[in-house]
Amino acid sequence: MSRLAILGGEPVRQRPFPHWPQHTEADARRLQQVLESGNWGGYPFPNTLADEFSRQFAAFHGARYGCAVANGTIALVAALQAGGIRFGDEVIVPAYTWDGTAAAVLFAGGVPVFADIDPDTYCLDVEQVRQAVTPRTRAVIPVHLAMRFVDMDALLAVAAQHRLAVIEDCAHAHGGQYNGRGAGSMGDAGCFSFQSSKLMTAGEGGAVITSRLDLFELVQSCANCGRASATDQFGRRVVGSNYRITEFQAALLLGQLERLPELAARRARHAALLTAALAAIPGVRPLPAQPALTRDTIYNYVFQYRPEDQAVSRDLFVAALDAEGIPCDGRFYEAVYRSDLFPARADDFPQLKLDRDRPVDYRECRCPVAERAAYEESVWLPQFLLLGDEQDIQDIARAVAKVMTARAELAQAAPGLAGLKGMSRADRPRFERERNY
Repeated sequence: MSRLAILGGEPVRQRPFPHWPQHTEADARRLQQVLESGNWGGYPFPNTLADEFSRQFAAFHGARYGCAVANGTIALVAALQAGGIRFGDEVIVPAYTWDGTAAAVLFAGGVPVFADIDPDTYCLDVEQVRQAVTPRTRAVIPVHLAMRFVDMDALLAVAAQHRLAVIEDCAHAHGGQYNGRGAGSMGDAGCFSFQSSKLMTAGEGGAVITSRLDLFELVQSCANCGRASATDQFGRRVVGSNYRITEFQAALLLGQLERLPELAARRARHAALLTAALAAIPGVRPLPAQPALTRDTIYNYVFQYRPEDQAVSRDLFVAALDAEGIPCDGRFYEAVYRSDLFPARADDFPQLKLDRDRPVDYRECRCPVAERAAYEESVWLPQFLLLGDEQDIQDIARAVAKVMTARAELAQAAPGLAGLKGMSRADRPRFERERNY
């Protein structure tokens, strides 16, 4: 095995992986048509493409109604508001997710309560949810993470027992199915993101899907400055905001939805090949199969770094793998309550001290499985690595094997080799701009 690239050797991979996002000529034509029409915004009316996309996207996931919005965080905020979350209500969220999941609860006036995750899926542990329920709990946000789903059958049973709203965070789960049911269609609402890295993207954007007409009408009103919904059968009025999406974004998203099944099948096929290859490498563990997944969705391919000893940290392993030409991350997500991007204090969010003897202090949170995933174990590979050919998959596996084989040599190197891979996400903007992927 040749010398590690991080120590001056030749990298396994020197040619680029497929780029992301991708577009077609049809996308360009739709954008040109919007440009020339002069009808650039105004969702849910008078525009047409955003309405068309919302209907198609909801139907694709098995829901009756869809409302496109400005981004994924706002989708969660609107769904929580429409779902009846009031100031001071508790909402259970996973400790291992993007900070926006918990931030959306704060923005809606609620109190995020962190529950630990399942070690085999990195999604909410339903038993931990059960233990986190209090008389204040009004909702739970299951996050379908990276390439796995929450155990929705068990979670829905707990939610029904305690009369909790279920708002699915599907920012990673476009097109996925759990026991034949589409992502976002199983709870009261499902929320999606169309940010640049997502499986469907318009640069930014989001959507809420639901089969509850009352909730759909309130989401539309929340997103459209409080105006009545297009259907308005329930006649409820709220103080809304402007969460609207544009026709330019909808034009791109229609094309993204058309291509989703083809690209998802390619990712799933290559993920299966990668899983087989990684399973043969000592010290790394692919996430176990989840039989309930009836249609795969892979936002990132995640595996676990589990060597017999800790001579080389996960962050140093990731830095070495990245140097071999394999784009990857370890601290992709942190335990939210420890994240620099979640400085939630009671002085800034008074719902954290409403009717409490002591304010909620997130510094006291402990979710050991989430912390192990965030700081010791998880390795994230972006989805576009799976969009090429089988040679790409072989290169990834060869690079992982090379680094694992050379761990003794790597352990003798300076700890500083981990470099920016272990830095907090609050300090990353300059670094991310300089990356080539």
